[in-house]
Amino acid sequence: MEKLRFGVLGCSEHYALRIATPLKSSLLVEPYCIASRDLEKARNYAQKWGFPRACGSYEELLADPEIDFVYCPLPNHLHLTYIKKAADAGKPVLCEKPLTMNLKEALEAAEYCEKRGIPVMEAFMYRFHPQWIRAAEIVRAGELGRVMATSGVFSYDLKDGSNIRNIAETGGGALYDIGCYTVSSARLLMGAEPERVICTLKRDPVFKTDIYASALLDFGDGRSSTFTVGTQLYPWQRVRAIGTGGTLAVEVPFNMYGDVPGLIRVNTGVGERLIQTEIADQYLLEFDAFAGALIDKAPAAPTPISDAAANMAVLDALFASAASGNWEKVIRVN
Repeated sequence: MEKLRFGVLGCSEHYALRIATPLKSSLLVEPYCIASRDLEKARNYAQKWGFPRACGSYEELLADPEIDFVYCPLPNHLHLTYIKKAADAGKPVLCEKPLTMNLKEALEAAEYCEKRGIPVMEAFMYRFHPQWIRAAEIVRAGELGRVMATSGVFSYDLKDGSNIRNIAETGGGALYDIGCYTVSSARLLMGAEPERVICTLKRDPVFKTDIYASALLDFGDGRSSTFTVGTQLYPWQRVRAIGTGGTLAVEVPFNMYGDVPGLIRVNTGVGERLIQTEIADQYLLEFDAFAGALIDKAPAAPTPISDAAANMAVLDALFASAASGNWEKVIRVN
């Protein structure tokens, strides 16, 4: 079978660091074109990372009929614009998280792509790792009883003001960059959407981005999730769930290595066990899952855009709560 050819919008450090090498093993996709507003930069990137073609504009890439789908790792504030431009060009989109800057934009992206019959998926790669598939199975099977609470921590230390994650105008900050993961994983493990949230955050006096944020998500009936994220903290990540019948912890929930087994620690009345899942690269699995859905002409992406909109609704409420100092309701997304 001929592989699907994809184009990348922007000479992404993320793609080079985490995605380019794993995709060499893919049987479904292959890099074809890289675009940058600096053609020489694109040519150098193409030579280094195996793209047969380089473009001096994003629009030129989108116009290429040889490209089967587009990967968009552009800054957050450009996501909606280039999702729509890709849809106009008939190109399915795998877009980095968060999908957009707010719920209004997420719903606009969903409607725009649906009208044109163009698949779009938010790139939450962790959802495809065997450790998370197994964790979700354990929860669904009822081994933890009813999950009553989850907690998450995700942090790193980055004080470079030129880094996109520290530029407020383009969608930088802790909640957008890593809070989206702690929200997404909480929703997954709880199997529900929060009704309301309360959030506190601190902004950098120079960057103006949120550098620390802590939140409580109320799922109703006593069920809740808490998390802390930070961009100027000791690098750390953990996710835990506790239910009426047991507990579960994912040891490296988000930036999981591609060359060691995943680890899930489970405690129940029977005892404690450490589950090792198969060695797998979550980025390879993500790209292959998206490509497989395109090949099979599936009615929706493996992670539907409605999930991205629901996650964005929670982020909107968190920002609103941080501003008001009060509980804020989460808008329901159908």
